[in-house]
Formats: sequence, structure tokens, C-alpha cells
Amino acid sequence: MSLERIRLSAIIPTWCEADEIAGAIRAAAQVADEVIVVDASSPDETADRARSAGARVVTAPKGRGPQLDAGARAAAGEVLLFLHADVRLPAAGRAAIDRALADSEVLGGNFRLVFTPTSRWSRVFSAANDLRRRALSIYYGDSALFVRRRVFEDLGGFGELPVMEDYAFIRRLEAAGRTAYIRDVEVTASSRRFAAAPIRTAVIWGLMQGLYSSGVPATVLSRIYADIR
Repeated sequence: MSLERIRLSAIIPTWCEADEIAGAIRAAAQVADEVIVVDASSPDETADRARSAGARVVTAPKGRGPQLDAGARAAAGEVLLFLHADVRLPAAGRAAIDRALADSEVLGGNFRLVFTPTSRWSRVFSAANDLRRRALSIYYGDSALFVRRRVFEDLGGFGELPVMEDYAFIRRLEAAGRTAYIRDVEVTASSRRFAAAPIRTAVIWGLMQGLYSSGVPATVLSRIYADIR
């Protein structure tokens, strides 16, 4: 049975990602019908390099939530794929998304996340993310989140939270209906966020999630998270 190819838009928020952005766009273009980079007026060459690599560049205020929402508004796709600049989804990801969304009850989903380069700690973080996703349905935007546009709009997008915008949206998505966890295609992300201090980073991330779930406002949590954001 052939699968219907749904128009898909990849959205990448950026702030000073001149070194990463061309590679991110090349990878995203293998999966998406259009690639939109939402830059927050980076003082480096991020926007120029994104245009040179073939992406459409949109400018938005700095903040991952507002940037992602701006990209969604600019996108033409029926499916939105949200990627970080240091994330690489292989070309096989497109067929995997099409297969998942062939089931009309699936609202969206994500991919198994593997951190690179390989090290003891990158393996630990990768395994922990996989276990958390399977056991608790908890995941974040760095795992190549995809969602039907109508669902994204119905759920109100990411909003203007300074941190935890992806976690907050994904909790609403999970509550709304079925999602797909694609494990046979791996998305890779840089370990740069935790490589220098893995234990400290793990503690902060766990604390952030616990406090936010307990009702602590994101504006307060942003002060804790500022140094590893």
C-alpha cells in the first residue's frame, strides 16, 4: 500500500548558529518540503548562511517558543517538524513520519534521540531519554518533534514561555491523543549542552522538570536554566 505524501515544513529556531546552520538545513531538506529558519537577529552570520543554504529566513524576537510559533505561522505544510540547529534527522525520517501519520488518529510524535559524539555520558543521556519516553511519554523538542498543523493550532502552539515551552506543549499534545515514538530511525543531537558538566546538567534538567510540573512559573525557572540554555 502506498502512503500519501503530506506536505511537511521543517522549522529551525536560531541564535548565533552560524557554524551549525548550513548542516542543519542540508539535513532538514532531505526530509521536508520546505525549511524555515527563524532567527532572532543573530549578530553573527546565521541568517546569511541560512539563506545561502536554501532556507527561508524569518525574523522573530529571541525565545524558542516565539520563534517556533513564528515559523509555524510562516509554514505552508500540513505537518510541522521542529528541529534544533544541532539536530540531524536522516532522510529515512520522512518515510517514517509518513507511515506514522497514515494512521489518522496519530496527532504527531518524535524520534529516538542519540547524542553525539559518542562517549560514556552521551550513551547514558541517550538511554535515559529513550527510557523516559517509553515509560513516561516525556520528551523534548530536540528529538525532532512533528505534529499535524491543525493539532498544533488547536493546542495553541508553544506560546511565550522563556523555558519549558517544548515540555508544556508536548504535555498538551500527549493529553490530546495518540502520538508515535519512532525508534527505528535515530535523530542525533550534539552533546555540547552537557559535555562539560554532565552530572550538574542532569540534576538541573530534572529539577526544572519537577519544579515546572509542581507549578513553579517558567519565568522563575528561566533564571535557573539561563546558564545551560
